[in-house]
Amino acid sequence: MPTNLPPEYFKIEEQYRAAKTPGEKITCLDDMLSIIPKHKGTDRLRGDLRRKLAKLKDAAQTRKKTGRQESAFHIDKEGAGQAVIIGHANVGKSSLVAALTNAAPEVAAYPFTTWTPTPGMMLIENIQVQLIDTPPLNGDYVEPELTNLIRRTDLVLLVVDLQAYPIQQLEDTLAFLEERRIVPRRIRDRYTSQLRVISIPLLVVVNKNDDESSDGDFEVLCELIEEDWQMVSVSAKTGRNFDRLKQAVFERLEIVRVYSKPPGKEPDLSSPFVMKKGGTVEQFAGKVHQDFLANLKSARVWGSATHDGQMVGRDYVLQDGDVVELRT
Repeated sequence: MPTNLPPEYFKIEEQYRAAKTPGEKITCLDDMLSIIPKHKGTDRLRGDLRRKLAKLKDAAQTRKKTGRQESAFHIDKEGAGQAVIIGHANVGKSSLVAALTNAAPEVAAYPFTTWTPTPGMMLIENIQVQLIDTPPLNGDYVEPELTNLIRRTDLVLLVVDLQAYPIQQLEDTLAFLEERRIVPRRIRDRYTSQLRVISIPLLVVVNKNDDESSDGDFEVLCELIEEDWQMVSVSAKTGRNFDRLKQAVFERLEIVRVYSKPPGKEPDLSSPFVMKKGGTVEQFAGKVHQDFLANLKSARVWGSATHDGQMVGRDYVLQDGDVVELRT
């Protein structure tokens, strides 16, 4: 018997598949149950969802009873990517997170105001990227779990203060990472002989370039640094060059936005699917829904194709901004 599920159900089901925490999964299951039509054709589906929901709630209740608490440094990834912000005390990490996201880390003129990581979501056009403020690296003691947080992230934003020995700050922070076998991806080849080295994309953010009067300082800094690091100068105080920073973050995450177009309808350009560069039509179909992946017969692409609506194969590599119509 057909289930006749509404389109909203499949959107929530996709969110459920992507959910990382039990709380997110419980919310999705509740939403799915609330919109499923109640008739004989959906009895089995509703029963399966209720069983999944009961197991998740029982597991959550068990964790509460045992009193087990997750570390503050264990932060589930959200959005199109996760970027951890690191650096010395008073370089403006917390101010940047407060200015760029919805988070409210403690900001003060004195050092060491951040003791635990604080996540927030930064909007880049029509996607969001998770930024995480972290404790400073130059204290007498660095929490070992901070190293694990950095190892798991998609991108490191290394912040230095343009007005306070930025070269020394950069070298110290890079040395901190190297001591913990974390190296910037662009120089990974230098460590091929070392085992268990983690390479992560890195962007140097030069803060406190508040106006044009300090642009010369930034130019001198770029000339004095021997390594060809990708650097962006910004001002957490004035918001200067935030657009450049967001664009650099987007590029360093190596992601593309792809839009789904139902046959005969206009695409929803407000809700892109985010994929890694090099992703194919086949991988996109799996992101939209597993049924598309299993039953995909053809696809049409607008954007990077030779002409609008061009028929392409499963192995066609999608580009940022492409619109894809999947046919089963």
